[in-house]
Amino acid sequence: MTVQWFPGHMAKARREVQEKLKLVDIVFELIDARLPLSSRNPMIDEVINQKPRLLILNKVDMADESETRKWVQYFANKGHIAVAINSFEGKGLQSVNRAAKEILAEKWERMRSKGMKPRAIRAMIVGIPNVGKSTLINRLAKKNIAKTGNMPGVTKAQQWIKVGKEIELLDTPGILWPKFEDQEVGLKLAITGAIKDAVTNKEEIAVYGLRFLSIHYPNRMEERYGITSVSEDLVETFDHIGKLRRVYGPGGEIDYDKVAELIIRDIRDQLLGKLTFDHVDEQLEKETFIKE
Repeated sequence: MTVQWFPGHMAKARREVQEKLKLVDIVFELIDARLPLSSRNPMIDEVINQKPRLLILNKVDMADESETRKWVQYFANKGHIAVAINSFEGKGLQSVNRAAKEILAEKWERMRSKGMKPRAIRAMIVGIPNVGKSTLINRLAKKNIAKTGNMPGVTKAQQWIKVGKEIELLDTPGILWPKFEDQEVGLKLAITGAIKDAVTNKEEIAVYGLRFLSIHYPNRMEERYGITSVSEDLVETFDHIGKLRRVYGPGGEIDYDKVAELIIRDIRDQLLGKLTFDHVDEQLEKETFIKE
């Protein structure tokens, strides 16, 4: 299956981001703490180029805490300041202001040395769909300004939003990229809800989720479904889970579509615990392999 989703408004959004970059001091790149690499749009690097950037790992409440710490350090080793937050509950938001000031300290000092009065930081917030941009903006602004929704594609236009006296934010629509070079990235985005379910194959996504769990979190899969691995005969695995959770169709047979939906829902609702789908150790292995 090829997972792909690139609505027309996203191509327009990319052009608008490029046009508005000159108006901002810094880019807030919001990424999903559950997939800190897979939720980074590679086009963003091309678009923002050398503009100062702060990486914000959102939804830390849903991610494996030990992996989140590793990713913050990983990005630091790459020269990027990263902070971890939970925008839904408003946790860690002060770290955003502090980090932005740290990144722009030299620029602000240059302005002061020229006799220029300090002003609010002008930031552009970018990220893929459903990563929590609108929720973060509303938390920072302390009121409901940006539209929110638990589905990708809610924000479709740019808007300036004042965040107290210290920050002015330019919100942008979520932008995915036209083609995923690594189809596993597409599966990770799909299983966490960054891609609309209507354009995906739910059974394939559910199988990916089970195989991922069997490798990284087998104990949790055993607790939830009574299995630690996925059978080569996928029907056997789906039958087992369907019977365990009593997912039957009208004729009394296992409803495989509903079993797939159940698995995806269990993962998204954290019924298998906090999960991180990108692991630092695996990424470091890839980088070492490429160097060699």
